[in-house]
Amino acid sequence: MPPAPDQDSPPDDLHLTFLATPVAVRDSLAQMMALPPLCRLSAESRGTAELVLAEVLNNVAEHAYADQSGPVSVTIRSTGHGLRCRVVDQGRAMPDGTLPPGRLLESLEVPVTDLPEGGFGWHLIRSLTSELSYARVGDRNLLQFTLP
Repeated sequence: MPPAPDQDSPPDDLHLTFLATPVAVRDSLAQMMALPPLCRLSAESRGTAELVLAEVLNNVAEHAYADQSGPVSVTIRSTGHGLRCRVVDQGRAMPDGTLPPGRLLESLEVPVTDLPEGGFGWHLIRSLTSELSYARVGDRNLLQFTLP
């Protein structure tokens, strides 16, 4: 399913809905980076936004829809504090209904097979965003954050 812009969004808002598959995530992320408000950011801010959005959307594809595919909606709105991002999917809920802590390992001297899931990506997301929140609302996951 190709990304579909929301015709009711204000001009500086970005809203896309697409299937949460690795290929669709990659293609949709490229499209988002070429549209306002993301295309208006500095090179450094664009890189940060792309990294965070890629981590979030790949987590949806890999974990929320682990053995299937389903829709994910991304809304990005410019605010006085940065870009307010909202990601909604209908996949599995977060374990225990909360965001992973995203702690880094104290030592990287562990076998690759013993590396924890949910550490590095969530550490990046937590480090690069503000106002990060997650809620399960009915049958949907709602993740919101601000990119300063």
